[in-house]
Amino acid sequence: MSEVVAPAEAASGTRLTRGQRKAIVAGSIGNTVEWVDWAVYGTLAPIFASQFFPSGNPTAALLSTLAVFAVGFVMRPIGGALLGAYADRHGRKKGLTLTIGLMAGAGFVIAICPTYEAIGIAAPVVLLLARLVQGFSAGGEFGSSSSFLVESAAPRRRAFAGSWQQVSVGAGALIASLMGFVLTSALSDAAMQAWGWRIAFGIGGVLGLVGLWLRVTVDETESFRRASDEGRTRRRNPIVGMLTDHPAAALRVIGITIAGTLTYYVWISYMPGYANAAVGIPLSEALLANTIAIAYFLCLLPFVALLSDRYGRKPTLLAFAIGFVVLAYPAFRLLEVGGFWPLLVVELVGVTFLAGYSANCAVVMAEQFPAEVRSTGIGLPYALAVAVFGGTAPYITTWMSASGLRGWVWLYVAVAALIGVVVYATMPETKGRELT
Repeated sequence: MSEVVAPAEAASGTRLTRGQRKAIVAGSIGNTVEWVDWAVYGTLAPIFASQFFPSGNPTAALLSTLAVFAVGFVMRPIGGALLGAYADRHGRKKGLTLTIGLMAGAGFVIAICPTYEAIGIAAPVVLLLARLVQGFSAGGEFGSSSSFLVESAAPRRRAFAGSWQQVSVGAGALIASLMGFVLTSALSDAAMQAWGWRIAFGIGGVLGLVGLWLRVTVDETESFRRASDEGRTRRRNPIVGMLTDHPAAALRVIGITIAGTLTYYVWISYMPGYANAAVGIPLSEALLANTIAIAYFLCLLPFVALLSDRYGRKPTLLAFAIGFVVLAYPAFRLLEVGGFWPLLVVELVGVTFLAGYSANCAVVMAEQFPAEVRSTGIGLPYALAVAVFGGTAPYITTWMSASGLRGWVWLYVAVAALIGVVVYATMPETKGRELT
């Protein structure tokens, strides 16, 4: 029996039906476990770096491991294009099932890969190949999952539904950070470097199988089914359609992403390692501060999304970008004080502003494109921006610290945020735009 929706609620477009709620829950849980494996790498890179590269120079080993982290982002545009086109042609459900299978499989490979001491140069090669597969999967995941969640929403709850894409991404980072905290607290440094880090990758792979089962059980979105029934999904290749019919929208997605992805990877993924390497805060304390900040961030996102659904995408995005222009310098100066509490304050204030981007990114990108090119239109330009600005952020900040330029890291963040201010101030408002 279908759920009865009150006429006033149906007219206002704010009521989520039972089927829509189920789709959002299933999509969010599946997305969470997809991103655990992706986040575990950045979280534990300082620990397992020496296992895959020659010992003797810890800094060189860490930089090499982070270079593999960055190279994984090279595959994200390819995944965004090919897997996005697959989801636009064959459906969001099939696209999401494929991406999580690839991510989980690569996570298992990293978990069982022998060390450099055991198999020599083959160890970093296997690590690189596994990370390339994960990058390919992650590139297709964002566009497909964003399309699925936004298309599953009531018209005036699209930002709220889309925010769960980032809630689930953050939940994946939270689980990865929590695993890192528990393992580093329970095991000795020698045990963590020898085998403890493998536990986190193994757990991530098992969770991926759970996400795969969840995605098999969900229904296809009405927006895609309508586009398919009308023959729009078969008229031309989605990549060609995006580039020829929607080039301005694709460029806008890149502009929207620059500030958000750089600050996200600095604050969420790499802040614990940066605080440990650059300031000397114990890694277990840095991971605890990161875990607390992520938990707060996840709780905040749906509420900021409701503000976006009410007041618009531009005001909430501008609050994020202007906030980081102002915050960057004092935040990095406060980190120099050292200790758990200054780091926690920096993380909490940063993720408060970051919520303005993360609550909006899925919906504002989805609203740029029609259904037949939506996953590709989101996935490819987003992945390009993430590869250039997000994937290189940990490497650049580590290199700056090692090269005596630690005092200028704040400017790197502030310039990206300033670009965001310009893009958000000049783009059209899309709240209320039809998803046709």
